[in-house]
Amino acid sequence: MQLRRLDWTIVLVPLFMTWGIDQITKIWAEHIRGIEFYGPLGFVLHHNHGAMLGLFSELPAVLRIVTLSTGGAFLIFSFGIIQYLLPIKSLLLRSGMSVLLGGILGNVTDRILYGYVIDFILLGSPDKSTPAFNLADALQWVGYAMIATALVRESEILWPADNSRKRMWVNIRFQLRYCFILTGIGLGFALIGGVFSYTFLRVTIIDLVGNNDKLLDHYLIPFIITFAIVSFPFAAVLFLVGRVLSSRIAGPLYAFEKFLDDLVDGRPRPLRLRAGDEFRHLESIAARLSQEVIENQLLKNQLSQNKVGHLSTGSNDESARVDTMPTELPSNVTPLKRN
Repeated sequence: MQLRRLDWTIVLVPLFMTWGIDQITKIWAEHIRGIEFYGPLGFVLHHNHGAMLGLFSELPAVLRIVTLSTGGAFLIFSFGIIQYLLPIKSLLLRSGMSVLLGGILGNVTDRILYGYVIDFILLGSPDKSTPAFNLADALQWVGYAMIATALVRESEILWPADNSRKRMWVNIRFQLRYCFILTGIGLGFALIGGVFSYTFLRVTIIDLVGNNDKLLDHYLIPFIITFAIVSFPFAAVLFLVGRVLSSRIAGPLYAFEKFLDDLVDGRPRPLRLRAGDEFRHLESIAARLSQEVIENQLLKNQLSQNKVGHLSTGSNDESARVDTMPTELPSNVTPLKRN
């Protein structure tokens, strides 16, 4: 339980700290007037209607908002799945992903509140400088660096040598049902979001330019085609995630079943599950069962040895008594006369 609380702390604290610092600096940036340079660092207030560094700024406003909002929702969904699949001990990787998502959410918040992103940081000189960006953009690169470092430093945690499962499909019927249910739920939510985005896009275009069929087809048909194309890899990813998650459920149960079979056959052994598997408490249960079986076997062997020793000692005593019996009558005993 304590490790699980730490897990949530690692995920949420960097995320909200990144988001909060970004929003505070943007409130301060609203008071910037003109261009101000302090060495290679400059400040200027700029409203970015595209994504990072002005990407997608050439798209129409409605299509740009729908595209970026949908992309942000997909990233949040992917973040949740990846955080669930990662080992709890991978601290640097988990916190790096949280910093990355916090920067993304900072810009998404601007787009929801204002319809644009507040950029205010320049690098260079008044004559030649980089495009304006904000602290969220910079922190996203920090998150990328943390993730890249973690993939190298925490490789033993992420891919331990003894953590591979020989069989991913141990209960095919259960696992396939699990995969299809997860894929169906994911595609269902995606379809709901797609219908909402399509309706919002269509109504907004009609409000702006009227019921122009040619213009509607120009934007809506590519939207439908893009949604259909993206749905296929999205479904494949969900299916693969379902296979991994179902293996973490079916695998421990399969291993515990094999452990019980060996235990019944008189071959007690430790039960070892992979990091990330569910039902980790089965390891402690298996350890107690193995210990009890071993103790019972030792007690049984001891009792058998004691019984054999007791029988052997009793036989020797009887032999000794027979050997010490007199072969002749004592002299003071008068033999019976035959009548």
